[in-house]
Amino acid sequence: MRGRAELALAGITVIWGTTFVIVKSALADVSTFLFLALRFSVAAIVLAFIYRKAVRRASLAPGLLAGALLFTAYVFQTMGLELTTPSKSAFLTGLSIPLVPLASSLVYRNKPRLVEVAGILVASVGMVLMTSPGLATAQWAVNKGDLLSFLCAVTFALHIVVIAHFSPIMGFESLAVIQVAVAAVAGLVLSPFAEPVRFHPTAGTVVAVLVTGLLATAVAFTTMAWAQQYTSATRAALIFALEPVVAWLTSFVLTGETLAFRGKVGAAAILAGILLVELTRSGRGSETNGAAATS
Repeated sequence: MRGRAELALAGITVIWGTTFVIVKSALADVSTFLFLALRFSVAAIVLAFIYRKAVRRASLAPGLLAGALLFTAYVFQTMGLELTTPSKSAFLTGLSIPLVPLASSLVYRNKPRLVEVAGILVASVGMVLMTSPGLATAQWAVNKGDLLSFLCAVTFALHIVVIAHFSPIMGFESLAVIQVAVAAVAGLVLSPFAEPVRFHPTAGTVVAVLVTGLLATAVAFTTMAWAQQYTSATRAALIFALEPVVAWLTSFVLTGETLAFRGKVGAAAILAGILLVELTRSGRGSETNGAAATS
């Protein structure tokens, strides 16, 4: 069962990694908030059907908080993806994993471990290398899309802390349905006011909505709920940490995107920072939720 579970988690990682390129392409034909509204609406309908008996009224408040953070994170990610490359967006979003201990220490007022601080510092160096076009001071300028991707990572880290805290109390299924439903409603309500609505239905747009809504959200949540019963938090986290690598390879194969040597070193440093934190964590269930919620 562990082998099947980890194979399923690897499949989710591949799905998440490939969606960066798919979403990047779809954003040429649909505005950010409308795309998110469609994505989360599809996912909410499916999850509500699957987990209809598990939804509890007590999960409403935590679900509202988790949903607000989830939607905000995806707004940052999707808007950033319009202005940066898929691989850079994926690696910068992956910073949420080493940022979790820092976010947790701020919320619960406990000190992060030295190795966690080291992981954050290594990943931060990687972020600088990936986002700065040159080493001369005059050339240092962070792309707006890179900044939005980093803000996405920060917001995801906060979302992870919330999910890790409330999932054991409220139940993962109930919290999953409510948070995705909140994100869907937020997208539908804000879409007409946040930006000019743009929607040109194409095959690529439909595929992007269905893949991200059904596979990357609804199926992914369901599969994780099953698979993580049979493997450790550390092994699951290591599998998920490969998501930006998959995004990088997918972008290279489909669009020909390449990174300069400095960008490759930065990507490796970000991945090293993620692994440094994850390899030294204990296999607690809350950390399993944390690792899973970053994508």
